[in-house]
Amino acid sequence: MTFQKRLWDLVVLAIFVFAAAFATAPWFAFRALKAAAQYEDVQAISELVDFPAVRRSLTSELNDAEPAAVAPAEPPSIWRDPLGVFKRAIEPIAPREPKVDRYLTVAGLSALTRGYPPGMAPTAAAKPVTAMDKAKAAVTGPHAAIAYWDPNRVRIAVKRPDAADKTTVFTFQRGKLFEWKLVHVRLPQDER
Repeated sequence: MTFQKRLWDLVVLAIFVFAAAFATAPWFAFRALKAAAQYEDVQAISELVDFPAVRRSLTSELNDAEPAAVAPAEPPSIWRDPLGVFKRAIEPIAPREPKVDRYLTVAGLSALTRGYPPGMAPTAAAKPVTAMDKAKAAVTGPHAAIAYWDPNRVRIAVKRPDAADKTTVFTFQRGKLFEWKLVHVRLPQDER
């Protein structure tokens, strides 16, 4: 073989490796997020998640599901409902915790990456020790699947192991060439 032929083969191989790395980078970002949440690596999670964008998207998603109140209730009157007035006076004034906060914790992200809502995920299986156990754990599903791929945005779907009709979709957006960040989480329809 001549030097030019070998050089051309190396260039083609480099282009192929670059294209493969570019196309699979979002999937590796999802796997890194799943591992960081499982092992409670807060620094890695902060590098992989755009928290303001995810908070905005989840807040609008969770608030859309709330039924609109027909009319605000009239405050109780001391003449018609004296106990109701006293009850309202001693109720805590602090607002309720936003629903989105439980999704943006380490445990919440860990449950979401496994397909469960926060607080509903079963305990994680013990880490496999032998090579055969590792192979079985790698083969058993459910697996994350790429639902949409674009050079700048990728959606990765995770089906719940106990209910295949419930799918959580993670949207990653490209920042730099190989840097992908989570910007949106779409919950299953009945959990919004």
